[in-house]
Amino acid sequence: MSYSISSIQAPIAEPMKEFEGKFRQFMKSKVMLLDTIMNYIVQRKGKQIRPMFVFLTAGCV
Repeated sequence: MSYSISSIQAPIAEPMKEFEGKFRQFMKSKVMLLDTIMNYIVQRKGKQIRPMFVFLTAGCV
């Protein structure tokens, strides 16, 4: 059986959208260089793997 990443993410799209907004908000900095670095990090979707697993697991219980 094969699943696409989009079919796996579909049931948790709303919580992930909310997480991304909060994550961006918490990673903001008033220091311009730090804000630029954090923005670069936030744009990398790898930082969303753990939250995705948490939301998927929470939906199973």
